[in-house]
Amino acid sequence: MSNPAVPPRSLAEALRARDDVSLAALLRARPDLITPVPTDLTQLATRAGTRASVVRALERLDRFTLQTAEALAVAADPAPYAELLALLTGDEGSPAVSAALPHALAALREQALVWGDDDRLRLVRTARELLAPSPQHPSPTGLGPSVQEATAGMSPGRIQEIVTAAGLGSTHDAVSAVASLAALFTDRKRMSALLAGLAEESRQVLSRLVWGPPYGQVTADPAAHLRRLLDLGLLVPTAPGTVVLPREVALHLRGGRAHREVAPVPPAVEAAATHRPQVVDATAAGQAYTALATVEELLKDWDEGGPAVLRAGGLSVRDLKRTAVALDLAEPVAAFWVELAYAAGLLASDGEADERYAATPAHDEWLEQPSAQRWTRLAEAWLTATRTSGLVGGRDAKDRTLSTLGPGLDRSAAPEVRHRVLTLLAGLPQGTAPAPASVLARLRWERPLRGPQREDDLRSRLAEWTLKEAELLGVTGRGALSAHGRALLGASAPKTPDAVPAGPGPGDKLPVHHHHRPAAVPEPLSPAEQATASAAAARLLAPLLPEPLDHVLLQADLTAVAPGPLQRPLADVLGVLADVESKGGATVYRFTPGSVRRALDAGQSASDLHAFLAAHSRTPIPQPLTYLIDDVARKHGHLRVGAASAYVRCDDDALLNEILADKRAAGLRLRRLAPTVLAAQADPASLLDGLRAMGFAPAAESAEGDVLITRALAHRTPPRAAPEPVPDGPPIPDATLLSAAIRAIRAGDLASTAPRRQTDRPAPATGELPRTDSAETLATMQAAVLTGEAVWIGYVNAEGAASQRVIAPLRVEGGFVTAYDHTADEVRTYPLHRVTGVAELAED
Repeated sequence: MSNPAVPPRSLAEALRARDDVSLAALLRARPDLITPVPTDLTQLATRAGTRASVVRALERLDRFTLQTAEALAVAADPAPYAELLALLTGDEGSPAVSAALPHALAALREQALVWGDDDRLRLVRTARELLAPSPQHPSPTGLGPSVQEATAGMSPGRIQEIVTAAGLGSTHDAVSAVASLAALFTDRKRMSALLAGLAEESRQVLSRLVWGPPYGQVTADPAAHLRRLLDLGLLVPTAPGTVVLPREVALHLRGGRAHREVAPVPPAVEAAATHRPQVVDATAAGQAYTALATVEELLKDWDEGGPAVLRAGGLSVRDLKRTAVALDLAEPVAAFWVELAYAAGLLASDGEADERYAATPAHDEWLEQPSAQRWTRLAEAWLTATRTSGLVGGRDAKDRTLSTLGPGLDRSAAPEVRHRVLTLLAGLPQGTAPAPASVLARLRWERPLRGPQREDDLRSRLAEWTLKEAELLGVTGRGALSAHGRALLGASAPKTPDAVPAGPGPGDKLPVHHHHRPAAVPEPLSPAEQATASAAAARLLAPLLPEPLDHVLLQADLTAVAPGPLQRPLADVLGVLADVESKGGATVYRFTPGSVRRALDAGQSASDLHAFLAAHSRTPIPQPLTYLIDDVARKHGHLRVGAASAYVRCDDDALLNEILADKRAAGLRLRRLAPTVLAAQADPASLLDGLRAMGFAPAAESAEGDVLITRALAHRTPPRAAPEPVPDGPPIPDATLLSAAIRAIRAGDLASTAPRRQTDRPAPATGELPRTDSAETLATMQAAVLTGEAVWIGYVNAEGAASQRVIAPLRVEGGFVTAYDHTADEVRTYPLHRVTGVAELAED
C-alpha cells in the first residue's frame, strides 16, 4: 500500500493505494484487464491505459459520466474539482449537476479512467487523446484548441501584435505573451469589455462558431469585421483559409459551459397505458400458450425433414415464405420463431449429404415436459441468444442477404439490450406499459457512444425488437411486464409507483456502478440463479395456462371443434384423421375423404376410427361422418399397386375396365396383363397419386402382397447442442476469480516493488528477474535461514512461466528450499534449480 498522505504520481501508484474491494470493482467493470491476470499493479495500470481497453470503457459510460470525462479532456491537466464543476454547470450553476458529479467522478475513478485527488484530477492520457479536441477528431463539446495550442505555429512577432492589439503590454517572449492572452480570455470582466467593443457583425461570427464546430473559412483578404477578430486573437489561423475559435473564448461566450446541454439525470421511462395486473398476466399467458403452439406446429411441419440448407447456410427466401404460410404468420414473425427454436436447441441441420433442417432429439424431450417448463426454456434461450432475427432480409458488410438460420445474424449486444429493456419495464409499477420512445431515450442516455445517434442505430433497433418479441413470447402482456416475466428476470415488484428514481443526491451511499439504476432492477443472473428464477416463473405461469383436454365436439358438417389445447395422443391422431381448418381459442378440424384415407394408410381400420371418435367426442358421432369413414374404408385397398415398373391388381375386372377407359389414365400408360392385373410404366408412387386423382382409393402393397402402412416417419438430427451466444467481450469475473486475481496481482506487486539491498552487482532492470549462480543462490538462502530475513527471488515454474517472489527461507535441503512465501501468504517448497537468482532486501 502507498502512503495515503502522499498524492499519487501515476495511475500505478493510485491503484496501489486502493483496497481489494476497489480493485475488484475495477476488474468487474473492465473484465478485459484480467485476461490474462497482470503480474503486478504496474502492468495493470499499463493495460488500463491501452487504447483498445480505454475505448471499450468509454463506450460503456452513461451520457453524464461521459460528459464529465469530456469536460476533463478540455480542462487543465491536472484540474481541480472546482474547475470541472464549473465546466459542467457554467456561471448559472445547476443543483442536479452538482449532486450527480460526485457519482460520475467516482465511476470514472473506479474504472481507472481518472486518478488523483480532487485538487489534482487527471484523465488517463489515452482517454484525453480520444476526447480532447483536434482537427481530425472534433470534441463532442464542440470546443476547439486552447490559445496555447492554436498559436503553437505562430511567429513570435505576430503573437506580440495580437497582444498589443488586445491592449496588453508587450513581453519579452512568446510564451509569456500567450499566457497573458489566455489570462485575458479567462478574465470574465476584461473579456466582456473586449467583446463589447466589437461590431455587431464580428459578434455574429463568434456566435456561429461558439457551439461548434469551431473552425471557419476566410478569404485571403478578409472583411473588416473578420480582420478585427484576427487582430485580437479571437480567431486564430490554423491553415491557409481556415480559422479556429480558441477554447477560452468559446467558454466565455458559453457562460463557462463545456456542453450546450448536460444530462445529469437519466430520462424517465414514461407510462403509455396502465392495466390491471391480472389482465396483463392473463394476456401474457395466452401469448405464451400461442408461442408453444407455434413452435410445436413449426417442428411438426418439419417432422419428416425440413427445408434444405443453402450452400452458404440458412433458409432460402422461398422456404421462409412457405414456412410463414404454413404457420399463417408474416415472414419476419416466422423468422423469429424459427430462430428461437434453433436457439433453444430444438432444431438444427441434420449434417447429411443432402443437408436439411429437422427437429433434434431434444425436441422430443421438450414435448414431454409440462407446458410452463417448455415456455421457460424458450424464454431463457431468447434472453441469452445473440442471434437476431430482426436482421433477416438485410445486408451484411459484403452486401450479401442475411437469411434465417444463416451466418451473420449474431449481435453480441442483443442479450444485454434485452435484459436492460426488461429491467426498465420491471422498474415500472405492475400493469404499466411504457412508451417505446421513452425506453429508447433511456437506452441512448445509458450508452451514448454505441452507434450513431439516429433512429435506426443498432441498440435502438434491438430495443424495438425486444419489445415486440417479448409480447410475442408472452413475457409481456399488453406491453407491460407480466408476473412470470418479472420472475424470469429475478426481479421483485417495485415498492413505489415511480418509474425512475430521482437523481442521486450528495449524500447518496449507493454503489457507484448502480447510481443510475432503479434499486428493484437486478443484474444479469448467474446460471444457478437463472434456474431458480425460471422455476419461479414456471410456477406463476402454470395456473394461467389452459389444461389439455381429452375430448372434442363432433358436428354434423364433418367438423370437430377442440375447445382448447388437446392432450398429445388425441392431438396426434386427430391431426392425421382430419385437416386443421382454423385456429385460435378453439381449433376446428375438418374430415375429408383424403384425411380419412390418410388415417387408413397409417394402419387404422374403420372400426378403430369409430372407436376413437366415440371415446373422445362429447357429442354423438354424426351420421355423415360415420358414412364417410365407412365409404372410404370400403374402397380403401380394393385396388393394389406394386412394382412392374408398377402394377394394379383387382378382383373386379369391371373396375379395371373402368380405369382403362378413363382418359385421365392415359399418362399412366396402363395395359392389361391379366383379367385382374394392369401394368404401368409409371413408378408405384406416381401410380398411386394418379389413381387417387381419378377418384379411386388404391393401397400400396409389398412384394409379399401385404398392404403397406404408409405412416410418416419422424426425421431427427443427431444430438445437437444449442448454438453458443457470441460474447460481448470477456465475461464478468466471479468472486472466486476476482479474489484469486487480486491476490496474485498484490503478490507480484510486492515482489516487484520490494526494496533491494545495495550491492556491487548491477541491479536488474524493472521487470527482470535477479540472476545469480547456483553457489551464490545456495549460500544466500542458507544465510537467510540463519538470520530469518526475507529475500527476493526469480522463479520459473514447470510450465516456463517466470515470476518474482519475496520469501523467508525456513529450511534448505535436498536441492529444495522451504520458505514462507510473502507473495502467496503461505509456506511453499521450491526446487533450487528453478530459482534464477536471489537478492537480499533492504533493512526496512
